[in-house]
Amino acid sequence: MKILVTGANGFMGHGIIKELSKKGNDIIASDFTDFLYDYPHVVSKAGNLFEIDTPYEYYGEPDVVLHLAWRDGFKHASENHINDLPKHYEFLKKMVSGGVKKLVVLGSMHEVGFHEGSINENTPCNPLSLYGIAKNSLRQMCQLIVKGTCTKLQWVRGFYIVDNTEKGCSIFSKLIQAANDGKKIFPFTSGINQYDFLDFDDFCKQVAIIVLNNSEFGIINACSGKPESLSSRVERFIKDNNLDIKLEYGAFPDRPYDSLAVWGDCSKIRNIMETN
Repeated sequence: MKILVTGANGFMGHGIIKELSKKGNDIIASDFTDFLYDYPHVVSKAGNLFEIDTPYEYYGEPDVVLHLAWRDGFKHASENHINDLPKHYEFLKKMVSGGVKKLVVLGSMHEVGFHEGSINENTPCNPLSLYGIAKNSLRQMCQLIVKGTCTKLQWVRGFYIVDNTEKGCSIFSKLIQAANDGKKIFPFTSGINQYDFLDFDDFCKQVAIIVLNNSEFGIINACSGKPESLSSRVERFIKDNNLDIKLEYGAFPDRPYDSLAVWGDCSKIRNIMETN
């Protein structure tokens, strides 16, 4: 299978491509610059995918496109989410028109908005941030794009990813950055909210196996299925990484659009993992 991965040099791209390359598939890694890693079966294809008239042909007529490319993912109020939305739509529409067999697009639990409890594919969505609104809109657009075509759609709804690299913009990356800068105190919220946390390597494995699976379609949660308080997970992260830093609880207010307890229904991903 030939798989195009957009946003290859992003926060998640390299890890997912690494997992996909282990399966022996041909991978085209697309980003503004050449792919930064050397994995087997991977060919780098640099360029601005939004400016390509016939992307399906340009990228060698892939069987699958895994669309990870997204600007300002951790900046939920950035207007770039809305400004870029038509570009994502046009790119994916061109891929389907060209003949790609499957779209796999990265979504977010922020599409749902304020919700208490487990999230499944039928949970109503009422996003409360520009990021969530844009992701939810793109999901609806993708459903329309593939309707009446032979192209299948897998919408991978991501939850909270835990990684110990300082390159990202998550709270965990910021903790690593602060510790490396010699800071002893880290401003924090109350930490009482409970989320669905998934370690980076496990997330990449889940996404890779979804891409290679052809039995489950529609919305698929990439998650653990278990809620854990933010304070508990962050304190454990500090301990596991031997960081000499303490949390300053209450320094920041909790975001009003964050749920007190929310996690993903893992039925679909569990079925995929068990059958592959």
